[in-house]
Amino acid sequence: MCSGRVDLSFVLRAFSKGNDGVFIGGCHLNECHYITDGNYDALGMVLLCKKIMEQIGVNPERLRLESLSAGEGIRFAEVMNDFGKKIKELGPLGQGGGIDENGLKFKLEAVTRLIPYMKLVERERLRVPVKSEEAYHKFFASDEFNQLFRELIADKLAISQITSILGRNPLSTKEIAEILSLTPSEASRHISSSSRQGFVRYDESRKCFALA
Repeated sequence: MCSGRVDLSFVLRAFSKGNDGVFIGGCHLNECHYITDGNYDALGMVLLCKKIMEQIGVNPERLRLESLSAGEGIRFAEVMNDFGKKIKELGPLGQGGGIDENGLKFKLEAVTRLIPYMKLVERERLRVPVKSEEAYHKFFASDEFNQLFRELIADKLAISQITSILGRNPLSTKEIAEILSLTPSEASRHISSSSRQGFVRYDESRKCFALA
């Protein structure tokens, strides 16, 4: 299967199922077997996913994309041994990153709900015009990308996380901040934004926030 067919949802589902790491192997760039440059699509997806992982507190090194050919058996073994060693160093997902287990679950649920939107954003606003590994890495490390990510994804992701946890039961600002590993000011800002958009409301009787 072409590495370009590996969807963002596949990676997030693997982490949601408790996998400690995800490895994707594809053909070398500019050597696409199907002449579709699907391996560049895989590279873009992985670089975006790493940014999302960083945003929710999951170490991006838990996701690895490597270019390999069918004739590189020895290198494949070396790469897998190296990746396995790295995952052992990082420890179990969540526990290894100091994230509350329930908090991580809510974060992954929130990201999963936004996948259709993020794929649209990637297609419309985050495409790299030049097919080269250098161009892809340069763009996804640029200030331009970071600004687009903040404007188009980060705030919506925070709101999605808040609505996800409030879907279970009403919570105070402090409780929301603790579960999502946010500062009280960050939690308050995102709650205010969620309230303005009609997603959450303040329950006066219980002195906490709930879904609208």
